[in-house]
Amino acid sequence: MFSRKVLIIVVVMLCGFVLKAEAQTTSVFTAGLSRPTKVMVTPQGNLLVTETLGPPNSGRVSIIDRNGNRRTLIDGLPSGISPEGPSGPSGLDMRGNTLFVAIGEGDATVAGPIPGTQLPNPNPSSPILSSVLAIDFSANTGRTTQGFSLSTDDQLNLAFGGEVRLSNGSRRTITVKLITNFPDFVPNPIQPLPANVRASNPFALVVGGNDLFVADAGLNSVMKVNIASGNWQTLTVFPPRPNPLPFGPPVIDAVPDGIRIAGGQLLVTLLTGFPFIPGLSEVRRVDTETGGISTFIGGRSSAIDVLEGTTNAQYYVLEFSTNLRGGAPGQLLLFQSPSSAPIVVAGGLISPSGMARDTTTGDIYITEIFTGRILRVSGF
Repeated sequence: MFSRKVLIIVVVMLCGFVLKAEAQTTSVFTAGLSRPTKVMVTPQGNLLVTETLGPPNSGRVSIIDRNGNRRTLIDGLPSGISPEGPSGPSGLDMRGNTLFVAIGEGDATVAGPIPGTQLPNPNPSSPILSSVLAIDFSANTGRTTQGFSLSTDDQLNLAFGGEVRLSNGSRRTITVKLITNFPDFVPNPIQPLPANVRASNPFALVVGGNDLFVADAGLNSVMKVNIASGNWQTLTVFPPRPNPLPFGPPVIDAVPDGIRIAGGQLLVTLLTGFPFIPGLSEVRRVDTETGGISTFIGGRSSAIDVLEGTTNAQYYVLEFSTNLRGGAPGQLLLFQSPSSAPIVVAGGLISPSGMARDTTTGDIYITEIFTGRILRVSGF
C-alpha cells in the first residue's frame, strides 16, 4: 500500500467507541481520484491533493475547488509500482507560493526471493524517487484551468541539479526544483540474503521555518532538510518494539506516516507494522533540534495523521483502521487534551490516509487512498 508494513483488504464494518460526537456530519466531497494520499487547504480555500495514477511517472498534484471539482496542477511526477502497489507523490506543504512535495519509494526496489525482502531495482522508473520537490508558482496559477506536466527529460535535468521551468497553454509558468534526493534504500543484509535492502519511503512532510521535516515510513525516521541548501540529516529514528505475539516478525516497525508542527515541536503519528497490535500505535512528540522523543497520545490502533484543534489543548487523530489485522475501517478522533478519552467524530472511514482542516469553516477533509474519495466532516 503506502509502506512496506501495511497490506490489507479493507472491508466496511462499523466499530463502536465509548464516546461519540453527535453534531458532525460526514459527506463525500469529491470522488474519482486515483490513490489520493495527503491533502492540504490553500489560502484561497481550495484543496491540494497528491495522487498516483498507476503507470510509472504518473504522479500528480490536483486542485479541488470549493465545489469538489478537480483539475490538474502538475502531473508527470515520479512514481512507480512498488512490491505493494503504485507509489509516488505523498506528503505536501506550502511556504508562500512554494509547494513542497515528498516523492515516495516508487519502484526503487523489487521483491526479493524471500517473503518480506527487497532487492535494488536495476532500472527504476525515475532517478528522483524518494525525494522532495519544490514547485514555485504565482498566486494566479491556482486559477488556471490548464495544468503543467513534468517529462522524463525534466526529471533527468532535476536529478543533475538543474531547474525546470514549465509553461501551459494559458501562458502561465511554474518552476520545479529538486530540494533533496534521499538514498532510495539502505543495506539490510540478512541470512541467507546479504543483498537485502530496506527502501526509503518519504510519506509526509511539514515546513518549519527554513527547514522541512520529512517522515520516512520505510526507514522509520524523521529527516530534517535545509530548504536553501538541500542538506539533510536524520533527526531521529523510531526504534522497533519486540513482538509479544507468537506469530509475525520478532520486532514491530514504527512506520511514521504523518507529521505536523504544534507548539514548536513535531507531532509524528506511528502506524506500527505487522501484526498490527491495537494499542501500540502512538502520536510521538519530537524535538526539532535534538530529536528527543516522547509519547504524546498513546494507545491507538493505527494513527496516520494528526491535527491541532480549535484550542491548543485539542487534537484530531486519524486512524487508518480500528483493527488492521481484522480489516476494520478507520475513524477520526477528537482529544480534548492529549490524556483525555477520545471522541469519535467520524467512523466507518475506508482507508483514510491524510486530512486537512479549513480554519475558516472548521471543516475537515479526509483522503481515502483506496476508494479515491475525499470526505468532508462538517458541523464543528
